[in-house]
Amino acid sequence: MRTSLSLVWFQAAGCTGCSISLLNADYPSIKNLLLDEVVPGKALALRFHLTLMGPTGQPALEVLQKIPLEAAGDYILIVEGAVPTGAQNFGKVGEPSMAQHLLALVEKAQAVVAMGTCAAFGGIPAASPNPTRAMGVQEFLHKENRNLPVVNVPGCPPHPRWLLETLVHLLAGPVPGPKDLDELGRLKSVYSKLIHEGCPRRADFDVGRFAQAFGEEGCLYELGCKGPYTWALCPYHAWNGGVNWCIKAGHPCIGCTEPEFPDFPAPIFRKVTEPAYRRTK
Repeated sequence: MRTSLSLVWFQAAGCTGCSISLLNADYPSIKNLLLDEVVPGKALALRFHLTLMGPTGQPALEVLQKIPLEAAGDYILIVEGAVPTGAQNFGKVGEPSMAQHLLALVEKAQAVVAMGTCAAFGGIPAASPNPTRAMGVQEFLHKENRNLPVVNVPGCPPHPRWLLETLVHLLAGPVPGPKDLDELGRLKSVYSKLIHEGCPRRADFDVGRFAQAFGEEGCLYELGCKGPYTWALCPYHAWNGGVNWCIKAGHPCIGCTEPEFPDFPAPIFRKVTEPAYRRTK
């Protein structure tokens, strides 16, 4: 007998890039992910996603408002984007603010998945000077005294496989706990390797061969690569069906899965040193 895990995807302050990344999932494809069994006997049921659903405007908002009543305790809330908390009530979806919608949705959710660095840690919307007082979902829920479990899936954007692995954990149950997550609430199975460990230019680093300009051979550390301090599986998964990723394309890693992004890694092409960068595991 097939059972389904209901998903409610709420988009807060962001660029929709995490949704685009999801749509680019290759194995399984977005069609298979939403229509077929993800693991034997278990499937995903996407109940709300403003970008993917048919209804718009008030009909879409009515769907959103009914979910906590009709599916109480039976859905996972996926949040994309940071949460604006400024006194000017920045960021609205209909009349209620994004923060108000989020508080209503978490009341009846099983758990929250913070999709992308903006949702996980605040990301670009929370960059200095942060006039909207945007913050990550976990920080926001803690501020509002909500203790719902949160699993962070950072990246700008995250690879679709990282979300899929998180959802498989939730399908298999129970919600990932301390043995599965690092101290930043990320799955250890996804965020336990440094970019530096799988970098195709690692041999250049080891022998001290550093590129001094883009297009040159050699390690990109002198050109601002944050790979030695960034935890993610980019070298092993790559994007667009495994075709390419930042360093393979000749661009330094920008450290987008880390909570300091984007303030500390900026400017992108500035060399950083280990003592100046808070390393996480």
